[in-house]
Amino acid sequence: MTAVQREPIPSGVDILGPRRGGPTVQRIMLGTRLRRLRESLDISRETAASAIRASDAKLCRMELGRVGFKQRDIADLLTLYGVHDPAVHQEFLDSVRRANEPGWWRAYGDAFPSWFEQHLGLEEAASLIRTYEVQFIPGLLQTPAYAEAVIRLGHPITSPDAIARRVELRMTRQELLSRPDAPKLWVVVDEAALRRPLGGAEVMRAQLEHLIEAAAWPNVTLQVLPFHVGGHAAAGGPITVLRFPVADLPDVVYLEQLSSALYLDKPEEVDHYLAVMDRLSLVASPAVDSVPFLEQILKEI
Repeated sequence: MTAVQREPIPSGVDILGPRRGGPTVQRIMLGTRLRRLRESLDISRETAASAIRASDAKLCRMELGRVGFKQRDIADLLTLYGVHDPAVHQEFLDSVRRANEPGWWRAYGDAFPSWFEQHLGLEEAASLIRTYEVQFIPGLLQTPAYAEAVIRLGHPITSPDAIARRVELRMTRQELLSRPDAPKLWVVVDEAALRRPLGGAEVMRAQLEHLIEAAAWPNVTLQVLPFHVGGHAAAGGPITVLRFPVADLPDVVYLEQLSSALYLDKPEEVDHYLAVMDRLSLVASPAVDSVPFLEQILKEI
Protein backbone atom coordinates (compact mmCIF):
# COMPACT_ATOMS: atom_id res chain seq x y z
CA MET A 1 0.00 0.00 0.00
CA THR A 2 1.29 3.46 -0.87
CA ALA A 3 2.52 5.44 2.11
CA VAL A 4 0.17 8.24 3.18
CA GLN A 5 1.33 11.46 4.81
CA ARG A 6 -0.02 11.54 8.37
CA GLU A 7 -0.85 14.90 9.89
CA PRO A 8 0.04 14.95 13.59
CA ILE A 9 -2.73 15.33 16.14
CA PRO A 10 -1.79 17.86 18.81
CA SER A 11 -1.16 16.34 22.23
CA GLY A 12 -3.11 17.56 25.22
CA VAL A 13 -6.26 18.11 23.14
CA ASP A 14 -9.50 16.44 24.17
CA ILE A 15 -10.29 14.87 20.81
CA LEU A 16 -13.76 13.92 21.94
CA GLY A 17 -14.88 17.38 22.97
CA PRO A 18 -17.32 17.82 25.88
CA ARG A 19 -17.78 14.66 27.92
CA ARG A 20 -21.53 14.55 28.26
CA GLY A 21 -24.19 11.98 27.76
CA GLY A 22 -22.78 8.73 29.05
CA PRO A 23 -21.53 5.72 27.12
CA THR A 24 -23.93 5.86 24.18
CA VAL A 25 -22.71 9.24 23.00
CA GLN A 26 -19.10 8.44 23.87
CA ARG A 27 -19.30 5.40 21.57
CA ILE A 28 -20.80 7.45 18.75
CA MET A 29 -18.20 10.19 19.12
CA LEU A 30 -15.32 7.74 19.28
CA GLY A 31 -16.60 5.82 16.27
CA THR A 32 -17.06 9.03 14.31
CA ARG A 33 -13.49 10.16 15.04
CA LEU A 34 -12.10 6.81 14.01
CA ARG A 35 -14.07 6.81 10.76
CA ARG A 36 -12.99 10.33 9.87
CA LEU A 37 -9.38 9.50 10.64
CA ARG A 38 -9.52 6.41 8.42
CA GLU A 39 -11.23 8.24 5.57
CA SER A 40 -8.79 11.16 5.75
CA LEU A 41 -5.99 8.68 5.06
CA ASP A 42 -7.90 6.93 2.26
CA ILE A 43 -7.68 3.60 4.08
CA SER A 44 -10.41 1.16 3.14
CA ARG A 45 -12.71 -0.31 5.75
CA GLU A 46 -11.56 -3.75 4.67
CA THR A 47 -7.92 -2.87 5.40
CA ALA A 48 -8.78 -1.39 8.79
CA ALA A 49 -10.93 -4.38 9.71
CA SER A 50 -8.11 -6.73 8.82
CA ALA A 51 -5.77 -4.83 11.15
CA ILE A 52 -7.98 -5.70 14.13
CA ARG A 53 -8.84 -9.21 12.95
CA ALA A 54 -12.47 -8.28 12.38
CA SER A 55 -15.08 -8.26 9.61
CA ASP A 56 -16.11 -5.21 7.64
CA ALA A 57 -19.48 -5.41 9.39
CA LYS A 58 -17.90 -5.22 12.84
CA LEU A 59 -15.77 -2.22 11.91
CA CYS A 60 -18.85 -0.54 10.46
CA ARG A 61 -20.71 -1.07 13.76
CA MET A 62 -17.71 0.32 15.66
CA GLU A 63 -17.59 3.44 13.51
CA LEU A 64 -21.33 3.94 14.03
CA GLY A 65 -20.89 3.58 17.78
CA ARG A 66 -23.28 0.65 18.02
CA VAL A 67 -20.95 -1.75 19.85
CA GLY A 68 -18.42 -1.57 22.66
CA PHE A 69 -14.70 -1.16 22.00
CA LYS A 70 -11.62 -3.15 22.96
CA GLN A 71 -8.52 -1.15 23.86
CA ARG A 72 -6.37 -3.53 21.79
CA ASP A 73 -8.48 -2.86 18.69
CA ILE A 74 -8.24 0.90 19.13
CA ALA A 75 -4.48 0.72 19.71
CA ASP A 76 -4.03 -1.33 16.53
CA LEU A 77 -6.17 1.10 14.52
CA LEU A 78 -4.18 4.08 15.79
CA THR A 79 -0.97 2.33 14.75
CA LEU A 80 -2.41 1.72 11.28
CA TYR A 81 -3.49 5.37 11.07
CA GLY A 82 -0.03 6.62 12.05
CA VAL A 83 -1.05 8.11 15.40
CA HIS A 84 2.00 7.68 17.64
CA ASP A 85 1.76 10.54 20.12
CA PRO A 86 1.50 8.88 23.59
CA ALA A 87 -0.82 11.60 24.89
CA VAL A 88 -3.24 11.15 22.00
CA HIS A 89 -3.07 7.37 22.37
CA GLN A 90 -3.98 7.73 26.03
CA GLU A 91 -6.85 10.07 25.25
CA PHE A 92 -8.31 7.53 22.82
CA LEU A 93 -7.91 4.73 25.36
CA ASP A 94 -9.53 6.86 28.06
CA SER A 95 -12.45 7.40 25.71
CA VAL A 96 -12.73 3.63 25.26
CA ARG A 97 -13.10 3.30 29.02
CA ARG A 98 -15.82 5.97 29.12
CA ALA A 99 -17.61 4.40 26.14
CA ASN A 100 -17.69 1.01 27.85
CA GLU A 101 -18.99 2.24 31.20
CA PRO A 102 -22.58 1.13 31.92
CA GLY A 103 -25.22 3.87 31.81
CA TRP A 104 -27.56 4.40 34.75
CA TRP A 105 -30.30 2.63 32.80
CA ARG A 106 -28.47 -0.70 33.01
CA ALA A 107 -29.96 -1.03 36.50
CA TYR A 108 -33.32 -1.26 34.71
CA GLY A 109 -32.19 -3.79 32.12
CA ASP A 110 -35.20 -5.94 32.94
CA ALA A 111 -37.59 -3.08 32.21
CA PHE A 112 -36.89 -2.23 28.58
CA PRO A 113 -36.16 -4.05 25.29
CA SER A 114 -32.62 -4.01 23.91
CA TRP A 115 -33.57 -1.71 21.00
CA PHE A 116 -34.63 1.02 23.46
CA GLU A 117 -31.22 1.31 25.16
CA GLN A 118 -29.78 3.54 22.45
CA HIS A 119 -32.70 5.95 22.84
CA LEU A 120 -32.08 6.19 26.59
CA GLY A 121 -28.45 7.12 25.96
CA LEU A 122 -29.27 9.65 23.24
CA GLU A 123 -32.03 11.21 25.32
CA GLU A 124 -29.62 11.59 28.24
CA ALA A 125 -27.15 13.47 26.02
CA ALA A 126 -29.53 15.66 24.03
CA SER A 127 -29.63 19.43 24.33
CA LEU A 128 -32.93 19.62 22.43
CA ILE A 129 -35.68 16.99 22.21
CA ARG A 130 -38.48 17.65 19.74
CA THR A 131 -41.34 15.19 19.79
CA TYR A 132 -44.77 14.73 18.26
CA GLU A 133 -47.26 12.35 19.84
CA VAL A 134 -50.60 11.33 18.43
CA GLN A 135 -51.85 8.63 20.82
CA PHE A 136 -50.23 9.23 24.22
CA ILE A 137 -48.80 12.03 26.32
CA PRO A 138 -45.00 12.02 25.73
CA GLY A 139 -43.20 9.75 28.19
CA LEU A 140 -41.09 12.60 29.62
CA LEU A 141 -44.29 14.38 30.73
CA GLN A 142 -46.36 11.43 31.98
CA THR A 143 -47.55 11.08 35.58
CA PRO A 144 -46.89 7.72 37.29
CA ALA A 145 -50.56 6.69 37.13
CA TYR A 146 -50.90 7.63 33.46
CA ALA A 147 -47.62 5.89 32.64
CA GLU A 148 -48.90 2.74 34.33
CA ALA A 149 -52.09 2.85 32.25
CA VAL A 150 -50.08 3.24 29.03
CA ILE A 151 -47.69 0.43 29.94
CA ARG A 152 -50.55 -1.92 30.90
CA LEU A 153 -52.16 -1.23 27.55
CA GLY A 154 -49.04 -2.42 25.73
CA HIS A 155 -48.22 -5.27 28.15
CA PRO A 156 -51.58 -6.65 29.35
CA ILE A 157 -50.18 -9.94 30.70
CA THR A 158 -47.08 -8.48 32.40
CA SER A 159 -46.77 -8.97 36.15
CA PRO A 160 -47.47 -6.05 38.55
CA ASP A 161 -43.80 -6.00 39.60
CA ALA A 162 -42.65 -5.71 35.97
CA ILE A 163 -45.16 -2.92 35.35
CA ALA A 164 -43.86 -1.08 38.42
CA ARG A 165 -40.28 -1.38 37.15
CA ARG A 166 -41.22 0.13 33.78
CA VAL A 167 -43.03 2.99 35.50
CA GLU A 168 -39.99 3.59 37.73
CA LEU A 169 -37.73 3.70 34.66
CA ARG A 170 -39.99 6.26 33.00
CA MET A 171 -40.02 8.46 36.11
CA THR A 172 -36.22 8.22 36.36
CA ARG A 173 -35.90 9.34 32.75
CA GLN A 174 -37.87 12.46 33.59
CA GLU A 175 -35.23 13.60 36.08
CA LEU A 176 -33.14 14.96 33.19
CA LEU A 177 -35.68 17.79 32.77
CA SER A 178 -34.84 19.24 36.20
CA ARG A 179 -31.05 18.94 36.22
CA PRO A 180 -28.85 22.05 35.84
CA ASP A 181 -27.99 21.27 32.20
CA ALA A 182 -31.51 20.15 31.33
CA PRO A 183 -32.34 19.80 27.64
CA LYS A 184 -34.99 21.86 25.91
CA LEU A 185 -38.15 19.81 25.36
CA TRP A 186 -40.42 20.92 22.52
CA VAL A 187 -43.61 18.91 22.39
CA VAL A 188 -46.45 18.89 19.89
CA VAL A 189 -49.23 16.67 21.20
CA ASP A 190 -52.31 15.73 19.23
CA GLU A 191 -55.66 16.61 20.76
CA ALA A 192 -56.59 12.92 20.52
CA ALA A 193 -53.95 12.07 23.14
CA LEU A 194 -55.40 14.67 25.49
CA ARG A 195 -58.94 13.35 25.17
CA ARG A 196 -58.24 9.61 25.22
CA PRO A 197 -59.27 8.62 28.81
CA LEU A 198 -56.45 6.29 29.75
CA GLY A 199 -56.66 5.10 33.35
CA GLY A 200 -60.01 6.79 33.93
CA ALA A 201 -61.16 10.33 34.61
CA GLU A 202 -59.14 10.86 37.80
CA VAL A 203 -55.89 9.78 36.15
CA MET A 204 -56.54 12.00 33.13
CA ARG A 205 -57.36 15.02 35.30
CA ALA A 206 -54.07 14.60 37.17
CA GLN A 207 -52.21 14.15 33.88
CA LEU A 208 -53.68 17.31 32.35
CA GLU A 209 -52.89 19.27 35.52
CA HIS A 210 -49.30 18.04 35.26
CA LEU A 211 -49.11 19.20 31.64
CA ILE A 212 -50.37 22.64 32.66
CA GLU A 213 -47.63 22.78 35.28
CA ALA A 214 -44.97 21.55 32.83
CA ALA A 215 -45.97 24.15 30.25
CA ALA A 216 -44.66 26.80 32.66
CA TRP A 217 -41.21 25.23 32.98
CA PRO A 218 -38.54 27.38 31.28
CA ASN A 219 -37.14 24.47 29.24
CA VAL A 220 -40.49 23.11 28.00
CA THR A 221 -42.47 24.29 24.99
CA LEU A 222 -45.87 22.63 24.67
CA GLN A 223 -48.14 22.94 21.64
CA VAL A 224 -51.44 21.23 20.92
CA LEU A 225 -52.43 20.02 17.45
CA PRO A 226 -56.22 20.44 17.49
CA PHE A 227 -58.71 18.32 15.59
CA HIS A 228 -59.81 21.20 13.38
CA VAL A 229 -56.39 21.18 11.64
CA GLY A 230 -57.46 18.01 9.83
CA GLY A 231 -54.73 16.12 7.95
CA HIS A 232 -51.13 17.04 8.59
CA ALA A 233 -47.55 16.21 7.62
CA ALA A 234 -46.89 13.69 10.41
CA ALA A 235 -49.83 11.41 9.71
CA GLY A 236 -48.73 7.90 10.61
CA GLY A 237 -47.10 7.93 13.99
CA PRO A 238 -45.00 9.61 16.68
CA ILE A 239 -41.68 11.30 15.87
CA THR A 240 -38.77 12.30 18.09
CA VAL A 241 -35.78 14.35 16.92
CA LEU A 242 -32.77 14.62 19.22
CA ARG A 243 -30.10 17.31 18.89
CA PHE A 244 -26.79 17.35 20.78
CA PRO A 245 -24.40 20.04 22.06
CA VAL A 246 -21.45 18.48 20.24
CA ALA A 247 -20.63 19.39 16.63
CA ASP A 248 -19.52 15.83 15.80
CA LEU A 249 -22.95 14.38 16.62
CA PRO A 250 -25.64 14.69 13.93
CA ASP A 251 -29.31 15.00 14.81
CA VAL A 252 -31.01 11.63 15.28
CA VAL A 253 -34.62 10.80 14.40
CA TYR A 254 -36.22 8.16 16.61
CA LEU A 255 -39.26 6.31 15.27
CA GLU A 256 -40.72 3.81 17.72
CA GLN A 257 -42.75 0.85 16.49
CA LEU A 258 -44.59 -1.91 18.33
CA SER A 259 -41.61 -4.20 18.80
CA SER A 260 -38.64 -2.25 17.44
CA ALA A 261 -37.41 1.24 16.57
CA LEU A 262 -35.62 3.08 13.79
CA TYR A 263 -32.72 5.45 14.41
CA LEU A 264 -32.10 7.72 11.43
CA ASP A 265 -29.08 10.01 11.15
CA LYS A 266 -28.48 10.41 7.41
CA PRO A 267 -28.74 14.13 6.58
CA GLU A 268 -31.43 13.69 3.93
CA GLU A 269 -33.61 11.61 6.28
CA VAL A 270 -33.13 13.94 9.23
CA ASP A 271 -33.86 17.01 7.09
CA HIS A 272 -37.14 15.44 5.95
CA TYR A 273 -38.33 14.86 9.52
CA LEU A 274 -37.15 18.27 10.68
CA ALA A 275 -39.25 19.79 7.91
CA VAL A 276 -42.23 17.73 9.10
CA MET A 277 -41.72 18.92 12.68
CA ASP A 278 -41.44 22.52 11.52
CA ARG A 279 -44.73 22.23 9.62
CA LEU A 280 -46.42 20.65 12.63
CA SER A 281 -45.25 23.50 14.85
CA LEU A 282 -46.66 26.02 12.39
CA VAL A 283 -50.14 24.44 12.15
CA ALA A 284 -50.41 23.57 15.85
CA SER A 285 -51.84 26.09 18.29
CA PRO A 286 -49.20 28.53 19.60
CA ALA A 287 -47.56 27.55 22.89
CA VAL A 288 -49.20 30.52 24.61
CA ASP A 289 -52.59 28.93 23.91
CA SER A 290 -51.72 25.48 25.26
CA VAL A 291 -52.69 26.12 28.88
CA PRO A 292 -56.16 27.54 28.07
CA PHE A 293 -56.68 24.58 25.72
CA LEU A 294 -55.73 22.11 28.46
CA GLU A 295 -57.87 23.91 31.02
CA GLN A 296 -60.89 23.67 28.73
CA ILE A 297 -60.42 19.91 28.28
CA LEU A 298 -59.98 19.60 32.05
CA LYS A 299 -63.38 21.21 32.59
CA GLU A 300 -65.00 18.67 30.28
CA ILE A 301 -63.75 15.58 32.14
